[in-house]
Amino acid sequence: MRSHESEEMYLETILLLKSKHPAVHAIDIAGELGYAKSSVSRAVGLLHQRGYIELNELDEITLTEKGLEKASDIYERHRVITGLLMRLGADEQLAEENACRIEHVISPELFEILKKAELR
Repeated sequence: MRSHESEEMYLETILLLKSKHPAVHAIDIAGELGYAKSSVSRAVGLLHQRGYIELNELDEITLTEKGLEKASDIYERHRVITGLLMRLGADEQLAEENACRIEHVISPELFEILKKAELR
């Protein structure tokens, strides 16, 4: 896995897939992200090594507590940023696409400011 952004995309995708399906496999992630299964398998191995996911004997992927916390934080950034961009006049698709980029580079301090703005 090459970057912090890539790691976060995988974790967020696992979180969202788990909310829709009882079991998540590497092939599900590959389909969702449009990545080759070999790339996803490598990333899954790295996420496991870093303690973000666990794999059972059926190769079902579950988030560890550490992974769930990080994935939830990423998804919260995505939701808040998307909502704010839409409130500023962006259509949903434009807001989603840009939130996907911004969520990985925004500082914690600026995100807290945006969260407060969302509540207004």
